[in-house]
Amino acid sequence: MSVHAGSTHSAFARDRRSARQERCELCGTPVASRHCHVVDTGRRGLLCACRACFLLSTRCPAGEARYRAVPERYLWDPRRPVVRLDWCGLGIPAGFAFFLRRGTRVTAFQPGPAGAVETTLPAGLWAELSAGHPLLAAAEPDVEAIVFRGTERGTDCFLVPVDVCYRLAGAVRRYWTGPDGGPEMRERVGELFAEIGHRARPLR
Repeated sequence: MSVHAGSTHSAFARDRRSARQERCELCGTPVASRHCHVVDTGRRGLLCACRACFLLSTRCPAGEARYRAVPERYLWDPRRPVVRLDWCGLGIPAGFAFFLRRGTRVTAFQPGPAGAVETTLPAGLWAELSAGHPLLAAAEPDVEAIVFRGTERGTDCFLVPVDVCYRLAGAVRRYWTGPDGGPEMRERVGELFAEIGHRARPLR
């Protein structure tokens, strides 16, 4: 499942599945349909990995490793919820988006029917948001993301493994119909957010 980011039709836009058995993209070992992932920081892509390669990629210091294991933690912060988010200030007109940190740069990804549109946040804006919401600062660069979703009651905010973003963006692209996405797309996205909410644990 090699996917690469860096353009407006980024990695988060693609949902590649095959009838053939998937293999570890580092050593070639067959892997199950549910398997680990690592991020290739050099090419900014997500790779399927067997358990052995996944564990090897956890042992190098983050700043020195080309391949970084994608963690499996899901978090939310019940003590400091995001009750209001200025989407216009972030330059994101959609109802949900992902935020990924690479070094000092934070990029927002807005999924859509033609791919995920990238927006680099203004310098200092993420730091300003993080000052009131420690969950935002807790995400590991490259391998974890912050997902925001506007709801009737406010804004949901979760820290998720970056591969979850691939799944969600893939669902948007695959099931989008009509001008507003259509009911099936919204249902699929809703199911994924329900899974995120079920797996999320409180930030400590």
